[in-house]
Amino acid sequence: MENPSNLPLLAMLGGTPRFAVPIHVGRPNLGNWDSFQGRLRGIWDRNWLTNDGPVVREFERTLADYLGVAHCVAVCNATVGLEIAIQSLGLTGEVIVPSFTFIASAHCIRRLGLRPIFCDCDPVTHQIDPQSAARVITPHTSAILGVHLWGQACPVLDLDELARSRGLSLLFDAAHAFGSSVNGRRIGGFGQAEVFSFHGTKFMNSFEGGAITTHDPALAERLRLFRNFGFAGYDNVVHLGTNAKMSEVSAAMGLTSFESIDACMARNRENQTHYRESLGSIPGIQFLAVPDLQTINAQYVVAEIDQAQLGLTRDELQAVLQAENVLVRRYFYPGCHRMAAYLAEPESIPIPLPHTEALCERVMVFPNGMAVDGTIIEQIGEIIQQAVRRAPEIRSHLAASTVSSPGKAS
Repeated sequence: MENPSNLPLLAMLGGTPRFAVPIHVGRPNLGNWDSFQGRLRGIWDRNWLTNDGPVVREFERTLADYLGVAHCVAVCNATVGLEIAIQSLGLTGEVIVPSFTFIASAHCIRRLGLRPIFCDCDPVTHQIDPQSAARVITPHTSAILGVHLWGQACPVLDLDELARSRGLSLLFDAAHAFGSSVNGRRIGGFGQAEVFSFHGTKFMNSFEGGAITTHDPALAERLRLFRNFGFAGYDNVVHLGTNAKMSEVSAAMGLTSFESIDACMARNRENQTHYRESLGSIPGIQFLAVPDLQTINAQYVVAEIDQAQLGLTRDELQAVLQAENVLVRRYFYPGCHRMAAYLAEPESIPIPLPHTEALCERVMVFPNGMAVDGTIIEQIGEIIQQAVRRAPEIRSHLAASTVSSPGKAS
């Protein structure tokens, strides 16, 4: 097949994938092996693997000091962290949550027998829209669950004012936002509680894990009881609870990962700049701006794809890049409120959320992290430029693939 650009032929059109090894959106950042190994040796020698061990307590103190909060409660993962935060706050009825978020934000509400009420997002920042949240408050609403997306802060002051004026609890899903700050204040101390994720794909990870932060000592005590079956001492169960404990090995990984967060954030920011330089001039690719007065961890490289300008839809471009082993993602398609699990709810009434629905058709997240560098980003730019030039061929190829495999998604 003719290749006038003198670049490697696109894999979708018969060429060899540009990358032999897949380039992921989030590849684990492992930190220093010797440091991790030293902590493992201590765990081994103490023969203390879990149950609020010394490494977990060190991890909690380290994070509390870094975030400037009074209390940090480490947990086995962020989803369970959100659940025990909701339980510890005594929430009932309805909890408002943006639809433009990872599905765990909604699931943690529904699994506890509460009803997630979805609201829209701001079309520019992608964050929860306080005005949309205000419109769906009812007498059954007990709380707002704000979400800090892409390492950026959602409108914490506006949400705080709304929650206070309506007598609602306010907590935050901060899974994306460790190390980010707004107005010089690190995310972690807003609302009544914030919940972080240290999943293996996050730039700071504990293999799997999370943490809940708060300034409220009574809430922190309830969180600790919920985390450990309600035990307040040997054979003394004083509270409902579950097993949400973080293991010593996970905490050891968390501390090791924490030691390298400055280097990771620096690389993330360099990559974001390189993406803007290499891809930002391509019509139809618009990168998410960083708001004033915010410092972000830059973990996510987020763009909106404009089909009219690019000549390809977001999904067509995704197919091109994935064929080259660039595993870009379309977050958070199709929006929580349009997920089958929620459309099937007996009381479900489809609510139009136009900004969420538009973003779900446009957003693309590019690979980032320590495994990505300027050379990789430049090659991604070359792939996209070639795809734009050969858009008619790509569209014909995808149409033919759909006809031959009608049950296969693009």
